[in-house]
Amino acid sequence: MNSPSSSSCPALPRANAWPLLRALFKRPARPSALPVQASYRLDRIDADHVRRYSDAFGFPPGPVPLTYLYLLAQRAQLATMLDRAIPFRVVGLIHVSNDLAMQCEVRTDTPMILMTTLSIPQPRVNGAVECVLETVATTEAQTIFTCTSRYLIKRGQRAKHATVSPSGAPVGDVVAKWVVAADAGRRYAALSGDWNPIHLWPWSARLMGMRAPIIHGMETMARVCAAFEQSANPRVTSLACRFKRAVPVGASATLVACEAPDSFVVLCSERVAVEGTLGYA
Repeated sequence: MNSPSSSSCPALPRANAWPLLRALFKRPARPSALPVQASYRLDRIDADHVRRYSDAFGFPPGPVPLTYLYLLAQRAQLATMLDRAIPFRVVGLIHVSNDLAMQCEVRTDTPMILMTTLSIPQPRVNGAVECVLETVATTEAQTIFTCTSRYLIKRGQRAKHATVSPSGAPVGDVVAKWVVAADAGRRYAALSGDWNPIHLWPWSARLMGMRAPIIHGMETMARVCAAFEQSANPRVTSLACRFKRAVPVGASATLVACEAPDSFVVLCSERVAVEGTLGYA
């Protein structure tokens, strides 16, 4: 399907706390049909914002980092959920996986259209329900990047007598270690515009049913990509990751390059928190 013209698209909403306030009061509504689709216009990328984002994670100056593109896709995906009738609440969604790929060199002065399609696949065998948001950013006839985010709407039933075996330490080389600072969620919110209460303060996380604030999964992925680029690898241009468990603020994280080509895991408390693969230029 071709992207609409820029003149027919509303501007991509800004990254701030206003969408979160809208999300808190938005109620589920039966859509006329699924999938739901929406398009937004971005006239240019804020080059100063890219610089601040790169500095925060240690990306080299100049190119737009791959994970920065998620910030643009996230704005389009959230706007799609807020501006359209959807059969679930936005607040409370759990980010379970993300695929992100840069199709060409991204220029900050290039206008683009971000078209997002929201669908709800059939429930899993255990009853879990997820929604999938696929964003394609284009300029004229060229695709710039794609981003597919998968969120958990409803948890599934655990199998009877199921046991959870601890994840053994993967075999591979340690690439980086870091401690998630107590204010990391607030600092990432200031960069990303994602002011979800579960990432900010202990009291706000408890209001949302969390025992403690957790860091955003894509903040962790920014650290992953920057660490690999700093360790003399080529520029990261694609990623596919799955968020296995939350990383609380104050926790220690370890990035391990696994034996399988281009694969990695992030460990927290000796358990796999994130796993995935990267692609390079």
